[in-house]
Amino acid sequence: MATARRNTNSYRQQRYAGGDQRAFYVYGNTVRQAEILPKRETREHTEQPRRTSRQVRKNRNRALSISPAYAGFLVVAAFCAVFVCMMYLQLQSDIVSRSENITALQQELTDLTEANDTAYNAATDSVNLEEVRSKAMDELGMVYAAQGTVIEYDSPTSDYVRQYSDIPKDGVLAQSKSVTE
Repeated sequence: MATARRNTNSYRQQRYAGGDQRAFYVYGNTVRQAEILPKRETREHTEQPRRTSRQVRKNRNRALSISPAYAGFLVVAAFCAVFVCMMYLQLQSDIVSRSENITALQQELTDLTEANDTAYNAATDSVNLEEVRSKAMDELGMVYAAQGTVIEYDSPTSDYVRQYSDIPKDGVLAQSKSVTE
C-alpha cells in the first residue's frame, strides 16, 4: 500500500509541476533542513619535474638569446618606426597649419567681398542717372542714336579702332587709289 501511495504522489507531482521532475510540493508547516555534505579532499597532484635532455635545453637557450645581427635589425626597425611617426606628425602639423591659413584667407575674402559690395552699392546709389542724361543732352549736345545714324564699317586690322578723324559716309576706312579710279 505504501508503494501505491508513493506512485500516486509522484503522478500528482508530475501533473501539477507540468511534467518537471525537479519541482515538487512539500506538505506541512516545516521546511526541511539541507543536508551538509562532507568536504571533499583535494589531492594536490605533485609530479616530479621531468628532466629535459641536453639538446632541448641548448635549443631553448639559443632561442632566448639574441644574435648581434638580429639586435641590429631591431634597432634599425625601431629607428624607421620612429622616423615614420615623426614624419606623420609633421604632415599632420602642416595640414593643421594650412587649414588654419585657409580659414583665415576665407575670412579675409569674405570681409573684402562685403566691403566691395558695400562700396559698389554706395557708388551706384550716389549716381543719379537722370542727372547724367540731362547733363549729356543739354550741356554736351548728345542725342540718342536714331535709325540711319549708326554707320557700320569694316576694320582692316583688328577689333580695336582709334578714331583720329571722321568716319566716311560709305563706311570704308581705307582704300587703295587704284580701286577708286
